[in-house]
Amino acid sequence: MKHSDSNKKPIASISLDLDNQWSYMKIHGDKGWEDFPTYLDIFIPHVLKVLDDLNLKITFFIVGQDAILPKNEKYLKMITDRGHEVGNHSFHHESWLHKYSKEEIRNELVKAEKAIIQATGEKPIGFRGPGFSWSNDVLEVLNEMGYIYDASTLPTWIGPFARRYYFMTAKLTKEEKKDRSDLFGNLKDGFYKLKPHTKHLDSGKEILEIPVTTIPFIKVPFHLSYLLYLSGISKALMRLYLNIALILCKITGTRPSFLLHPLDLIGGDQIKQLAFFPGMNISSDVKVDVFKEVILKLGKHFSLENMSNHAITELND
Repeated sequence: MKHSDSNKKPIASISLDLDNQWSYMKIHGDKGWEDFPTYLDIFIPHVLKVLDDLNLKITFFIVGQDAILPKNEKYLKMITDRGHEVGNHSFHHESWLHKYSKEEIRNELVKAEKAIIQATGEKPIGFRGPGFSWSNDVLEVLNEMGYIYDASTLPTWIGPFARRYYFMTAKLTKEEKKDRSDLFGNLKDGFYKLKPHTKHLDSGKEILEIPVTTIPFIKVPFHLSYLLYLSGISKALMRLYLNIALILCKITGTRPSFLLHPLDLIGGDQIKQLAFFPGMNISSDVKVDVFKEVILKLGKHFSLENMSNHAITELND
C-alpha cells in the first residue's frame, strides 16, 4: 500500500504462509491428505483480488510440495506475475523440521527452492519454518544457500497452551504427537528478541532474523488470526487490541512483521472441505472486511512492504 508520505513512516512487512488444504488435513490428522488436495485454484485468485484492491504487495511463503505439482503451477505463477514476492516454506511442511539432521534440512530446503523457482520463476531469498520451527542447522543451511533472512521465530509465551488445545482437538497417533511435541514453541520463546536482529551462528557466520511480531512487553500475538477471533467477540475489542499493539510497536521502535494465513481471508462458504476448522464459520466477505480494516490501520502508521524490502531496510540501518 503506497502513500504520498510513506517515506516518512517506519516500514512494516506483510507476509502470508501459503499452507494448502492438505497441510491443514495433515495437521488435523485427517485421512486423504497424502493425495495433496488443494484449494489454491480458489484461494489465490481470491487473495490476489483483495491485495489488488489495497494496492498491496506482500510475500507468499510457498510449500515445495505444492510447487512441484503441475495442477498448482498456473496459480502459483499468478503470484509473481502480479508483483508479489515468494519465500521458501520448506518442502514437506513438517513442524518438526528442527529435529532433522543438517543433511536432511539441506535436502528439504533445496528441493523446495527448486520447485518454487520452477513454478514461479523467482528464487526465494527468505525462509519461514512450518509451525515456526527452526534450529541453528536450519539457519546455517539458509546462509549457505545465500538467503538474506529467516522469519521463523514467534516471540510469545503462549505456545504450550496452543499445543495443548491442538492435541485435544486433532486426531493424532502417539507417534504423531511425539513428532509434534515442540509445536508452537515453549514458554522460553517469550524471551526471544522481538525486533529484527542478526543471529550469530555456531559456524561464526550470521543471518538476519525477522520475527513474526507480537505485542511488545506482553508478547502475545496480534497477527490476523487473533484479530479475527477477537472481532467475533467484539469489533471494539479487536480495534482496542490492535491499537495497543501498534502504539507499543511505535513506542519501542519495532518495525512489525505482520502474518497472514489463507484461512484468515477465506471462509467455509468457499472452502467447504475445511468448514470444521476454527473460524471457518465466518464468511469470506466478513474476513476480507476485517483484513481491509486492519491493513488500512497499519498503513496509517507504517509503510507496508514485502519481507525482502523489510530485510534490506534492516540491513542498511
